[in-house]
Amino acid sequence: MPRFNLITFCPIRIGLWLFSAAIVLLAISAHMQYVGAAYVYLLFTVVSTTLLYLGFNKKAIFFDAFIGIFFWLGFWLKLTIRVGFADGMFFEHTGDFDGSGAAFDRGLLVASCGMAGLIVATLIRRRFFSFPDEMKNDIGLPGLFDFYKKHRKFVLAGFVILFLFISLSNLYLGIYQRGQVARTVLPYGLGGIYKWLLLFGLTSVAAVALRFEYLIGNNKPYLVSILSVMESFASNVSLLSRGMVLNMGALFYGLYKNSKSSRKLSFRFLVVVMLVFGLLFVSSVTVVNYLRFHGPEVFGRTWDNAEVTSQTSSAAVRGMTTPLFIDRWVGMEGVLAVSSSQKIGEELWHQAWQEIYRDYGTSFYDLNLIQSSYLNIDTSKHHYISLPGIIAFCFYPGSFVFLFGALLLVGLIGAAIEIFVYKFGGRNLILCSLLAQVVAFRFASFGYVPTQSYLLFGTLFLNVMILFGLDKILLFRYRKSK
Repeated sequence: MPRFNLITFCPIRIGLWLFSAAIVLLAISAHMQYVGAAYVYLLFTVVSTTLLYLGFNKKAIFFDAFIGIFFWLGFWLKLTIRVGFADGMFFEHTGDFDGSGAAFDRGLLVASCGMAGLIVATLIRRRFFSFPDEMKNDIGLPGLFDFYKKHRKFVLAGFVILFLFISLSNLYLGIYQRGQVARTVLPYGLGGIYKWLLLFGLTSVAAVALRFEYLIGNNKPYLVSILSVMESFASNVSLLSRGMVLNMGALFYGLYKNSKSSRKLSFRFLVVVMLVFGLLFVSSVTVVNYLRFHGPEVFGRTWDNAEVTSQTSSAAVRGMTTPLFIDRWVGMEGVLAVSSSQKIGEELWHQAWQEIYRDYGTSFYDLNLIQSSYLNIDTSKHHYISLPGIIAFCFYPGSFVFLFGALLLVGLIGAAIEIFVYKFGGRNLILCSLLAQVVAFRFASFGYVPTQSYLLFGTLFLNVMILFGLDKILLFRYRKSK
């Protein structure tokens, strides 16, 4: 009898059919309530779904998958839910958008134009590069791999000590936390090292370890997988972030794709890991919301706004958690605000690129395009911003042609970065998945201090080159000793 595994498990196909049926039912509901032209919503649905489909096509790379997911959630699902079940009212601010059919149509056409640019970029990239189907014995980093095999227990113990030290010290000192002004400024650029490690540096170590476990022959890497989930939990709590699902989703999607090209993962392993992940993800959201609400009680320091003092603790935590599932994905509100604004033009585009980072105040988008609630916060403690997203940002000039070309370029840049990670990161699909998610999320959330994007991409480049350089050094030493 053939071994049971997830790849041939029929409920996946059933799930796809159910997902498709849900899309159709949601689209019908929104279509009946949509106040604009029916063909515009239909075009928007087709383009959004096509972008999502291409992300999981046989020739897709990870950037395609994650940009498709982020845009589908931030644009199609959010718009469809809000139109179909909330009378077209949005949770986030939408600026001068008046809710009219013409305003909806213009916003949906802008979104469709931007996503069309990404679709064309995907089709161009597919003609020149895609991952090989088989990668069974491809040891891309042989020096690091030999070191890991010889010192596996030492490496994993060191990984645990490192992520616990970084996360606990950051939680207490407040070196880098989402939406907060730094409480401790470290010298010699050490704060930047903390930020890198917490955002994706530590998870990159987990990605390499998972790949090495597979190369060793372990197709049920329970220990490393659970340590990876624990690292993500600790890092996100330390960051006061409820985005644990991002890095972990990318890590295990990469592991799944890696298993399709070599040995199959057992179904039991996947169930156990998903249960552990689900438990810690729910726990991380709850703990972060609790810390944001009870910061003064826990550490004697205030790190969140006090507008929830009239609510009960449990009500406040629920209020911070509920919007995460639909409304916190950047996308539709930004496009509606920008496409309805009278300020768009070349001058707005140039002004947006001149924005500089400050520890106080809020963003150019908050100040110029929406009626932001962040204008009245205590900027000595909090650094809250709203984000327009890459499509809205690239529509600042008001040109559909410019928007299409800009998103075409964005798609090609995302693909080029992933190809670089694949070539120099040891042909590690798990690492490719993680860093592609980082790049896709940056683009989906684009719009604040755009000129500093080089810091993220430069850190990503350095992350890969550290692995590449360590591998060459270790490989040289092993060959010399032999």
